[in-house]
Amino acid sequence: MAEPAPPEPYLDGYARILAEVSATGRRLTRDELESRRVLGERAADAGPGLRALVGAYLAATRTAWPHTPGSADSVLAAVEQAIDAVAAGYERAQRLAVRQEEAARREFIDDLLYGRSDLGRLAERAERFGLRLSRAHAVAVAEGSGGYEEGAPVPRQVEQALILRFGDRDFLLTTKGGRLLCVAPGDQPEILTHFARHAHAATGGGRVAIGRPQPDPGGVVHSYEEALNTLELADHLHLDEPVLRAADMLVYPVLTRDRQAMADLVQGTLGPLTTARNGAQPLLDTLVAYFDCGCVAAEAARRLSLSVRALTYRLERIHQLTGVNPTDPARRYTLHTAVIGARLLDWPAQSL
Repeated sequence: MAEPAPPEPYLDGYARILAEVSATGRRLTRDELESRRVLGERAADAGPGLRALVGAYLAATRTAWPHTPGSADSVLAAVEQAIDAVAAGYERAQRLAVRQEEAARREFIDDLLYGRSDLGRLAERAERFGLRLSRAHAVAVAEGSGGYEEGAPVPRQVEQALILRFGDRDFLLTTKGGRLLCVAPGDQPEILTHFARHAHAATGGGRVAIGRPQPDPGGVVHSYEEALNTLELADHLHLDEPVLRAADMLVYPVLTRDRQAMADLVQGTLGPLTTARNGAQPLLDTLVAYFDCGCVAAEAARRLSLSVRALTYRLERIHQLTGVNPTDPARRYTLHTAVIGARLLDWPAQSL
C-alpha cells in the first residue's frame, strides 16, 4: 500500500494568512475558509490522516509565530478557523467516500442476489467485499418481527458475533427486504450455523433458513432463493423450528411441483371432511398433530388438549368420512401426503 502524502501541500498559503491576520487583526475571508476546506478534502482523498494534518497546522503555526508580532488573540482565532475548515473539508470527503462505498456495496449485493450482472464482472467485484465466487457458497436468511436495515443495532450485533468467532474469514453479512442475510463458503457450514444461532437470538426468536451450497458465481442467488422458499414453506406448514435447512425440505417442492395434481389429491382425499358437523378444520388439525408427532396418539392428544379417547374418536370419524384409516401404516401415506398438500395450499381456508 502506498505511503500517504506528507502534509506540506495541504498547508499552501497558510503562513501568508497568519501574517496578514497578525498584521491587520482581521478574520479569515470566505475564500480563505473555502480554500482550507478544499485542501482538507484533498488530504482525505490521498493525503495524511486528520491527526497528522492538524499536527502539521499547529507546527506551522508555531514556526510562523515569531514573525507575526501582532495580536495573539487574532492569530489564535485564525488558527482555530483554519483548522476547523480543514477538518470540515476532511470530514466532508470522508462522508462522501462512505456514501459511495455504501452505494457500491448495495449495488453489488442487489446484483449478487438477483443475478443481474455479468457473472465474470460480478466475481471481480465480489473480491472487494471479501467473497471468492469461484467457490461454492450458501446463504442463510433470518427474519424477525420487524424489518432490519444495514447498520442497525441487530445486524451490527450479529456481525460482531461472527467477527469475534471467525475474524476476517470470507463471509458477507447484509440485509435485504428487511431480513438478515449471511453469505458464506459452502465448505464452512459452521459460519452459517453460528449466524443462525445469533440471528435467532438477536431478532427475538426469529426464524432462520439456510440454503444449500451452490457452485459458481450464480450459486449465491440459487441458495438465497432456496432459503426464501424454505421460509415460505415454513409459514404454510406452521413449522416452529428456529432453524430450517433447505436440504431437509426438498420433498415439499417436489410435492407441489404439479399444483393441480396436489389440489386433486387434497380434494379427493380430504374433501369429505367438509361434511363433518364443525367442518374440515378440526379434523385436519387432528391429522396434522397426529402425523407431526409420529402417529403417537397420546402425544397428539396432549398437543390438541384432548383426551386420548376424544382423539381416537376423531381418528375413527376421519376413517369413516375418507375411507382411509390414519392408524393403518399401510394406507396412511396417501392421507399424510394429502395433509401436507392441504397445509401447503392453505386448504380449506382457500378453495381449490
